[in-house]
Amino acid sequence: MATGFSGEVATYYARHRRGYPPEVLDAVVGAFGLDNGDTVIDLGCGTGQLSLPLAARVGAVVGVDPEPDMLTLARRAAVDTGVANAAWLLGADSDLPALGRLLGDGTVGALSVAVAIHFMDRETLFRAARPLLRPGGGVVVITNGAPLWSQDAEWSRALRGCLEDLLGHPVTATCQTDDAGRRHNRDALVAAGYRVVESSVAYAAPLTVHDMVGGVFSAMSPELLPSPEGRAAFTAGVRDALGGRDAVTERVHVSLQFGLPD
Repeated sequence: MATGFSGEVATYYARHRRGYPPEVLDAVVGAFGLDNGDTVIDLGCGTGQLSLPLAARVGAVVGVDPEPDMLTLARRAAVDTGVANAAWLLGADSDLPALGRLLGDGTVGALSVAVAIHFMDRETLFRAARPLLRPGGGVVVITNGAPLWSQDAEWSRALRGCLEDLLGHPVTATCQTDDAGRRHNRDALVAAGYRVVESSVAYAAPLTVHDMVGGVFSAMSPELLPSPEGRAAFTAGVRDALGGRDAVTERVHVSLQFGLPD
């Protein structure tokens, strides 16, 4: 069941993946009228970047992920931040019908999928979600910006060059965060019987070399991670490629696609 986001990769994910600004949470809560009586399922929750802040806005969050190490770190973060209304379940999108039988039909305010949708069978998932949703509830797919190595910025091109030197091949993966990926989400929602509403949140934020490198390592399989010496050399190479700078400005574009059952 595990996806490869294990061990040190999960640790990099927890430490260096960017979270979500309040405007994103406001949009999710507003779209479905969520309140402290609602349960939200966060599918592909990772280490809780969305689950944990969302828990402060609703009655309970159920974080579901196929990687045990990710869930361990999510649970630890919940304890450290005093979040007591989140539960963490080992599972995948194909387990949603079983989870629905546990929770009951019409009991879920929202199903969220942030970043991980490209690992899932979209149309099957969206159809399986419909019976779980309470009236006014729905599905939200969130794309948290483009991968660090694929952005239209000088610093991103420099990072991509260093990454290609490290891996020995071109790096072109967008993780379906581009227009084609969002169109795939939209088409699957429509095919499953949802009305789609889209919005976005854009902001600029500092991005340190430390977080840049950690973000890259969080997307690698454990067997591809360089040795500690190799990681230090890669970090130094990225800093050199940036002209010695220790931080840049990332312009983040968060896309939200809301599916409302017709």
